[in-house]
Amino acid sequence: MHLYEVLRRPLITEKNTALQALNKYAFEIADGANKMMIKDAVEKAFKVKVTGVNVVTMQGKTKRMGRRIVHSSPWKKAIVTLQPGDKIEYFEGV
Repeated sequence: MHLYEVLRRPLITEKNTALQALNKYAFEIADGANKMMIKDAVEKAFKVKVTGVNVVTMQGKTKRMGRRIVHSSPWKKAIVTLQPGDKIEYFEGV
C-alpha cells in the first residue's frame, strides 16, 4: 500500500477540533493500515514529527429503509499526536 493511500480524509468534527488544542489530529484511514504506516504517511504528507498514533475501528451504523434494515460498513479512524510546536496547517481556520 502506497503511503498516500493510507490517509483517506481528515475528520473535522467538534470533538476533533477540541483535540487540536492537545496537538492531536484525526484521520479516516484505509482498512489495511497499521500504526507504522500511518506515522510515515502523516510525517511525509505534512512534514511534521509524530509522537503517537491511536487506531480505532468505528462500527457501521444501522438504518431502516422501508422494511429493510441496512448496515453501513465499519471504518478505521486514527488519532495522531504531534510533537509540541508542530501543527498541520490543513486544519487551521476551519
